[in-house]
Amino acid sequence: MVARWLQRQWFEQRRLPPALWLLAPLAGLYSALAARQRRKARPERLAVPVIVVGNITVGGAGKTPLTLWLAAQLQARGWRPGIVSRGYGGQGTLPRPVGPASAAVDVGDEPVLLARRSALPVWVGRDRVAAGRALLAAHPEVNVILCDDGLQHYRLARDVELAVFDGRGAGNGWRLPAGPLREPLSRLAAVDAVICNGLPDGRLPPVPPRFDMHLLAGDFYRLDDPQQRCSAANFTGRNLHALAGIGDPERFFRTLESLGLTFARHPFPDHHAYSAADLTFAKDGVLLMTEKDAVKCAGLTVGETWILPVEAELSPALIDLILEKLRGRQAA
Repeated sequence: MVARWLQRQWFEQRRLPPALWLLAPLAGLYSALAARQRRKARPERLAVPVIVVGNITVGGAGKTPLTLWLAAQLQARGWRPGIVSRGYGGQGTLPRPVGPASAAVDVGDEPVLLARRSALPVWVGRDRVAAGRALLAAHPEVNVILCDDGLQHYRLARDVELAVFDGRGAGNGWRLPAGPLREPLSRLAAVDAVICNGLPDGRLPPVPPRFDMHLLAGDFYRLDDPQQRCSAANFTGRNLHALAGIGDPERFFRTLESLGLTFARHPFPDHHAYSAADLTFAKDGVLLMTEKDAVKCAGLTVGETWILPVEAELSPALIDLILEKLRGRQAA
C-alpha cells in the first residue's frame, strides 16, 4: 500500500531517502504555498479562550487522549469546556454537533470518540471558527474551547498552542510530500508547549516547555457489550489478532506486547473506513483494537472483539501553564 510505504520513507529514515528525491522540489512548493496561506489568514477570535491541540507532522500522534486529559483537568478546576474538530473522514462540511451515537462516516472517528469519552459538547466543521460559534450558540455555558487538530487553521485565533509528537518525532525532517512536516521545525518556537508521546530526548531541537505524555492502558471491554471487562490475562494462550488504524499502529502493538500478549499484527491507514471484508482474518480468533477503530467497526466483526482504552498521563505543570495563559487573557 502506497500510504504505508510513504510513511516508512518519512519516519524510518533520518534524511531524505533516494526514493523521494524527485519529491524535493514539491516540498519547496508546498512550503511556499503554506507560508502564503498563513500570511493571508485573518484570525477571528471567539467569545471564549481557545486552546489548540495539534502537530506539525501528518498523522496521529496522541492528540485525542491529550484533548480528553485537558478537558478533564479543566473541568476539575471549574472550567466548562467544549470541543471543536475538523471531523476528518466525515462527509459533512458545515458545522454540526457530535454525540456518542453519531456515525463516524458522517462526522469522523475521533470526534465520536471525544463525545463518548468526555460527555462534553463536541462540534465539527471544516471551518473551525464557524464550528466554535455554533457550539457556543448551542451551549452558552461553555467558557473555553479545545480545538482538536487545528494548529494550521490560522483563521481561528488561539490563546494556547500545544504541539504533539509521538515516538517517530519529525521523521526525515522534510516538508510534505518529501517528508511528514506540515510546517518547519522552527514553528515550535511559537507554540506554548511541546507534548512528547514516547519521544526520546534529543530528537527535537530546543523547544518551549516540553512535557512527556504516557498512555496508560485500562481494562479491555467488549465491542458488543461494553459492560463486559477483563484484563490481558483473559487472553493468555488464545489466537489473537490486533488491528490498528491510527497514525502509528506500532504504538498500539507495543502496548499490547507490554501487557504480555502475543498476536498477529494488522495495521491499517489512519482513519481507515472499515468494511466487513477487512476483518474476516479474525473469524477464528479474538480481535483486539483501539477505541478509535471501534467507533467504525460496530456490526462489522464476526467474532469476539475487545477494545483497549488508554488514558493520558501528564505532569499537572502543563495545566498550570495553560491556566496562567487563560488568566492572562481574562485580565487583558
